[in-house]
Amino acid sequence: MTGTATRNPSRYAGRNDPTVAPLGEPTAFLDDAQRRAWDSFKAEIPWLVASDRSLVEIACILRARFQQGGEAGINVLQTYSAVLSKLGATPVDRSRAAMLEDEPEPDEFFGNA
Repeated sequence: MTGTATRNPSRYAGRNDPTVAPLGEPTAFLDDAQRRAWDSFKAEIPWLVASDRSLVEIACILRARFQQGGEAGINVLQTYSAVLSKLGATPVDRSRAAMLEDEPEPDEFFGNA
């Protein structure tokens, strides 16, 4: 945004963006309801990646529990809300989530049109 990479290319030489594997398939220990929750989260929160798997597992267990009519005490709901927040699934957190892009969009102002 500030143009420092263009003015001082050596400052950023040797740096690379970390590569992150996609979220992938549900973990083996999840039951059918939890696997359906996994697929829902994968569709609803497209920026999830492999490093999010632990939190997604927790969210899946809780979502499946709710959908099956299980107990939903205040502590469980707070935990679920906190996990969703960490995954960027709430409106406030979503604005801070970085979407993974397949290809950069052309930009006429920065010379890659």
